[in-house]
Amino acid sequence: MEFRDLKRQYQYLKKDIDLKIQEVIGQTNFIQGKQVADLEKQLADYTGTKHCVTCANGTDALQLALMVWNIGEGDAVFIPDFTFFSSGEVVPAVNAVPVFVDVEPDTYNIDCNSLETMIQRVIQEGKLLPKVIVSVDLFGQPADYGRISKIAEKYHMYILEDAAQGFGGRIGERRACSFGDIATTSFFPAKPFGCYGDGGAVFTDNGEWAELLRSYRVHGRGSSKYDNVRIGMNSRLDTLQAAILQAKFPVFSEKELEWEQLAAARYTERLKEVVETPYIKDGFYSGWAQYTIRLSCRTARDGLQTYLKEQGIPSAVYYQKPMHRQQAFSGNKYEDNDYPVSDKLSDTVLSLPFHPYMKEEEIALVSDAVKKYLKG
Repeated sequence: MEFRDLKRQYQYLKKDIDLKIQEVIGQTNFIQGKQVADLEKQLADYTGTKHCVTCANGTDALQLALMVWNIGEGDAVFIPDFTFFSSGEVVPAVNAVPVFVDVEPDTYNIDCNSLETMIQRVIQEGKLLPKVIVSVDLFGQPADYGRISKIAEKYHMYILEDAAQGFGGRIGERRACSFGDIATTSFFPAKPFGCYGDGGAVFTDNGEWAELLRSYRVHGRGSSKYDNVRIGMNSRLDTLQAAILQAKFPVFSEKELEWEQLAAARYTERLKEVVETPYIKDGFYSGWAQYTIRLSCRTARDGLQTYLKEQGIPSAVYYQKPMHRQQAFSGNKYEDNDYPVSDKLSDTVLSLPFHPYMKEEEIALVSDAVKKYLKG
């Protein structure tokens, strides 16, 4: 059994993917080919944003956004404590300071009460200026942008929506990647909408920012290849990856998202009496990057993971160590008691095999194994 079965997906899409790849090879337009611009237009239309600027990966996408806003020394950027490392890694990369925020115990997204507490603490200390809220759409569900927007407006801060896991999610009819002043996503293969290598994108309604993004991603380019007007980076989406995403997009948007809703519902129906299953807020729609259950303690979680492995069932822990405990950030001296929920989640969550091509009998097999271990 695969944790996320890309082989099964490829077999379903093989004809279209192979055709798109051969078109690029035949045209030999491997860098910034027409497929890249076409994909950007397609994704902007899908998310309801004015501009989509693709780049080499989701981490670069986050850093490009901070560069556009000129975030740097003396600035504080607020990030959920329970997320992947890159959400915070990009902050010191531009010489700003990451301030980690605890998360909600049910959605695992940023806790707005903790966020405001941390913002006020930074203001009172007077050493840093609060500038950006990085709101991660964890495991596929958008964060609470109604509350986040009010906090951002109150303290005159930018919202950077990290939708690396959230592409395809929505609140009401409004789609992920449209909630932030700038939003980003990742096309890493295991993401809900992934390519066959690295890739990312940045979304915004601001035309001036979009032009800066296009410049920064190609060595600070000005009017031509050899006119460099600012310090940038080399962060372009390969044409081959854009073509693969074009082949995948119709099935992703029209079928896979619904198949994932069905798979998640089947898991929840089978497991809701024995573990804490994912909680989706009313009016919210998850893109289901992972299906993550919560156990009572670390011993139960680790024991279950070992048992599943013995049964040939893969699983994963997202994330084994919260951000404030990462050695790379140790110089900022975070207080462990500010992050009780994140600490608890790192000890108790477990992600099960999940993808849109899962068969009902596979979900039953995994669920029965979970229940058998817990009953034993």
